[in-house]
Amino acid sequence: MITVQSISEYDQRKNSVITIGTFDGVHIGHRKILERLINSAKTVGMSATVLTFYPHPRMVLQKDADIKLLNTIEEKAAIMEKIGLDCLIIHPFTREFSRLTATDFVRDILVNQLKAKKIIIGYDHRFGRNRNANIQDLIAFGNTLDFEVEEIPAQEIDEVSVSSTKIRKALEEGNIETANSYLGYPYMLTGTVEKGKGLGRTMDFPTANLHIAENYKLIPKNGVYVIQSKIDGKLVYGMMNIGVNPTVDGSKRSIEIHFLNFKDNLYHKKIQVEILHRLRNEQRFESVEALRQQLKKDRKNALALIS
Repeated sequence: MITVQSISEYDQRKNSVITIGTFDGVHIGHRKILERLINSAKTVGMSATVLTFYPHPRMVLQKDADIKLLNTIEEKAAIMEKIGLDCLIIHPFTREFSRLTATDFVRDILVNQLKAKKIIIGYDHRFGRNRNANIQDLIAFGNTLDFEVEEIPAQEIDEVSVSSTKIRKALEEGNIETANSYLGYPYMLTGTVEKGKGLGRTMDFPTANLHIAENYKLIPKNGVYVIQSKIDGKLVYGMMNIGVNPTVDGSKRSIEIHFLNFKDNLYHKKIQVEILHRLRNEQRFESVEALRQQLKKDRKNALALIS
């Protein structure tokens, strides 16, 4: 897959079949649309291309919107590559870009720059300055500018919307199994391992403290989870605590991972963890020793789930 960071960088000789959207989560609802895009492009020997935006348009147009997204832009690109997309365009979304007229967007960008011969889009898609153009306008542009428009029906678009809502709700409630079933893959967190207070080591449960730079990334509900990760090509499992460490009067939310079958130093390494199961809520214990005994039970339960 070719990934470009701006429409102006797109330099493909092939004509393209394009869809446009944020595709946050790239979940099973999105997957249907993307598979349709890929199959359609293969049939006519064109490039299966997705045009998406970063930052999310709501981050730019609604400054007070507290948006939490399911993927970082890197995670989204990796998932799309696995699906079999030919090209992903991640265009910087700005206020200036949002003011493009529908004509300028379709003629100059979709047709002249991206060589679109077919656009697959939802029945409710709106575009252009003030979002004043709709799919009927796009079909009219297609008749003039020689491209086809394929409409994604209401039922499929509604399924995508429902999936996104359900995934966010499930993660916020700690229901990781439900979230994963809608995503079609384990929910992931990607970050850099930083040095922590070292408390876990004193209890024989050393932890890797995961720092996630993207503050828009949705972090699941506080609690203890079973995770897996690929480190240096090896699949490793672990327990992850999301929370404030109330037993030691912590106040700052952190993400700490105790790997069950990995001992190497991970400081400053970038790792990705996939969340498989939820073990329990985060809780305050009477003492550090009581916490240590609970962690032993957690480890036993985690190993049972993994096996």
